[in-house]
Amino acid sequence: MNDIAQANRKLCELGHRILEPILDDKFPIIEIPDRNTSNIEYETSRNRFVLGSSVTIRDSSNIKHIRSFAQLAWVASFAKRLLAASRTSSLRDVYYSSEAFGVNFKDQAESDRIVLDLECITGLSRESFGIFPDEHSSVYGDVQMRYTVPGYSGREIDLTISPDGLPIGPALMTAEPIRTNAEIILAVESGGMFSRLIETRAWERFKAILIQLGGQPPRATRSLIRTLHDELDLAVYIFTDGDPWGMHIARVIMSGSANSAHIEGLTTPTAKWIGVTSQDIEHYSLPSEKMSDSDLKRLDELSRDPRYSSKEWQMHIDGFRKLREKAEQQAFSRYGMDFVVDTYLPEKLV
Repeated sequence: MNDIAQANRKLCELGHRILEPILDDKFPIIEIPDRNTSNIEYETSRNRFVLGSSVTIRDSSNIKHIRSFAQLAWVASFAKRLLAASRTSSLRDVYYSSEAFGVNFKDQAESDRIVLDLECITGLSRESFGIFPDEHSSVYGDVQMRYTVPGYSGREIDLTISPDGLPIGPALMTAEPIRTNAEIILAVESGGMFSRLIETRAWERFKAILIQLGGQPPRATRSLIRTLHDELDLAVYIFTDGDPWGMHIARVIMSGSANSAHIEGLTTPTAKWIGVTSQDIEHYSLPSEKMSDSDLKRLDELSRDPRYSSKEWQMHIDGFRKLREKAEQQAFSRYGMDFVVDTYLPEKLV
C-alpha cells in the first residue's frame, strides 16, 4: 500500500470511529496516545524515544472536550481534502484555513497541537497527510533525485542545480535518490557555513552531500537525511556550533525528539557529531564567549537526558561545563576564510 492510500485509509478509519456511534445515538469517544513526558520512554534497543501505553480520552459527551473534538474532526477532514486534491499545506495555512470553516483556534500553537493529535491517533506523520512546516533547510550535492509528487512524478533533478542549494520541502522529502558520487552526508547548522562549503567546492573535495540544518532541523530534513543514508549507504556527519544547543541538534538527528516519539523514520542512529566540541575551542584557541545561565542550565538538563547517558556524551557535557565557554562555527574564520575546509574538516572526517 502506498503512502497516500495508507493515509486515506487511516483517515477513513477515524471517520468511522466518529460516525458509527452517532448513528447508534451515542457520543463518539476517541483514545489518543498520551504525549506527556511521563509516557515518553527512551528505548535503548532502537536508540530513540517512543510513546508508552498510556492514552487520553476525548469524549464528545463531555462539554470540556467538545471544542477540541470538533477541531480534531475538522483537521482530519482538511487533511482528507488535501489528499484528494493532491495538494500540500503548511502548518500556518492549516491555522488560517480554519477560519473559513468557522473552526476557531485561539492561536497556531493550539492548531499545531491538534495536528499532533491526528498523528498520534493514526500513527502517521503530518507530512503523510500533506501538512508541512515552512522550509528553512537546504540541500546541495552531487546526487540525482526522482520526484514522486503529482505533476513532477518521474522527473529527475540534480541537487547541484542551484548555487544556493534547494529548499527541503514536500517534493524533495518524498523524492527517491537515484544515484550519487558522494560518500558522506555533511549536515551543518548555519546557512553561512553551508554557503562557504558550496563556494569552496568542499562538497567535491569531501565527496559530500551538504545539508543546511537551519538550527534544529524540521522533520522533512531529518527524514531526507535518513532516506539518503539508507538508500545510498552514506555515512552522516553533523557539524554544529560549540554549545549545548549545537550538541542537541546533533542528538535529535541521531535519536529523535520527545515531540516526535510517535513518528518512525526520522532518526539516523549511526550519525556522528564532529563538533565544535569544548576540546576544539581550547585546541584551536577559538574566539568564544561566556556561557549564560540558560546555557549552563541546558547542560544540566542534557546530563540527565537518557540520550546522553553514554560516556562519550557525558564527556562532552563535562567539557563544556568545566570550560564555561561557547563558540560558533564561524569562529574558525580567525585563521582565514577557508580554514574549516583546509584544516578542520579534513582532521574530523577521518
